[in-house]
Amino acid sequence: MPTFVLVTKLSTQGLGEPDKRENVGRKWLEAVKTKCPEVKWLHHYALLGPYDFIDIYEAPNEEVAAKVSMITMSLGAVKAESWAAIPYKRFLEIAREL
Repeated sequence: MPTFVLVTKLSTQGLGEPDKRENVGRKWLEAVKTKCPEVKWLHHYALLGPYDFIDIYEAPNEEVAAKVSMITMSLGAVKAESWAAIPYKRFLEIAREL
């Protein structure tokens, strides 16, 4: 299954009170699991930079990845982007084919 990277930037309201962040995160995860049950979550990190979170996940195609981004935007993110990710070994194979 293809791998995708989701980067998320929350609004000030989306960050809310730090002690309530866990509940908001659970609500988001449940919404994605319900609407995109085929997604397999690999990693979830909080970031120190222009984005607040990064998630690495597998999805069957770009349409499902787009749904993940749209759900994220609908639940308080100012910005949510899903990027396709190619494993490095496969990238090298593709480069050798050129």
